[in-house]
Amino acid sequence: MEAKGLFVSGRLSWSDHLGRGCWGTCVRDVKGLTMTQNRNFKRRVRARAAKTGESYSAALRHFRQPPPAPLDARTLRIAVAQTALFTDPRDVSTLRAAGAEMRVLMRQARDAGARLLHFPEGATCAPNKRIMSEIGPAEVGPSDWTRFEWAVLREELDASIRLAGELRLWTVFGSVHRLTSPNRPHNSLYVVSDRGELVTRYDERMLSNTKISFMYTPGKSPVTFDVDGIRFGCALGMETHYPELFTEYERLDADCVLFSTTGETPSAAPPFAAEILGHAASNSFWVSYAAHAPQSVIAPSGIAAPGGQWAALCPTDGSPAIAIADIRIEPGNLARPWRRKARGDLYAPHQVDGDPRSESRNSF
Repeated sequence: MEAKGLFVSGRLSWSDHLGRGCWGTCVRDVKGLTMTQNRNFKRRVRARAAKTGESYSAALRHFRQPPPAPLDARTLRIAVAQTALFTDPRDVSTLRAAGAEMRVLMRQARDAGARLLHFPEGATCAPNKRIMSEIGPAEVGPSDWTRFEWAVLREELDASIRLAGELRLWTVFGSVHRLTSPNRPHNSLYVVSDRGELVTRYDERMLSNTKISFMYTPGKSPVTFDVDGIRFGCALGMETHYPELFTEYERLDADCVLFSTTGETPSAAPPFAAEILGHAASNSFWVSYAAHAPQSVIAPSGIAAPGGQWAALCPTDGSPAIAIADIRIEPGNLARPWRRKARGDLYAPHQVDGDPRSESRNSF
């Protein structure tokens, strides 16, 4: 064990040890340790063979098998994207560019072995409030949605959905969802399966003041979907500021929440990123954080693990990119069931009434 410590520490070189005359001692220690381990291993094999009636070779195969993974363990490789920010839905060229960029990243994600790719809010286009304002751009007022090139958007959506089916890649991306006139659209996340089918849609519920006043119709309910036995929830916009939405997904048995935002200015990024880590830690689930590339200089897109640390992060250079992480759902995680119990009536039976030493708060 002493020799092993010397190898790992790196504090002394082999030439130092040779100069001090300990080469032979180190070799003898290592050889002796190896021989002892081999004798103990062979003794275990012979003991199993004697107990089960197996041959020595059959017993040896038993010990050489890797330990089986827990039956309930689930693993899924996902990718999170940061994309360029396109804000003018009147501009056909930018709508085309957004769609093309999405499809490049989809291919990169599939090449990396991802089963699911998560995009930011408004990945197809995040309409600027001043561009959309019917009294703008100097003032912000009700949005004029006739300015949106809806036909071009639909063509790009169709192309991306077809590619998802060709790549066998689950794809979740932000876009504007048009409603029947005169209703304002939803700000949404589309969920496309690996068969190239639109399976569900999440509509942002907790809208900002500008969005609710001038732009969008709020959504009504949470949305979950399953991929290979792992359940995902969806959140959008500024909803990371509302922890009750994330605890709601915990109660719905989500293993990972996909949160998409625009991140129009880098200054808005730090609180969002900090809250993402907090939601992951306090709910013991994964959270994918997708924002646009300009804010990556402060807080890039990333995937937060249940321990409240980043498992993967995109580059911080302001460029479109993806990051990859393998989500692993551990069956032995006791934190989630305990917190569910604690959020119920766990403590009420243990509380005491009428004890003056409990009721008085101004004495030691």
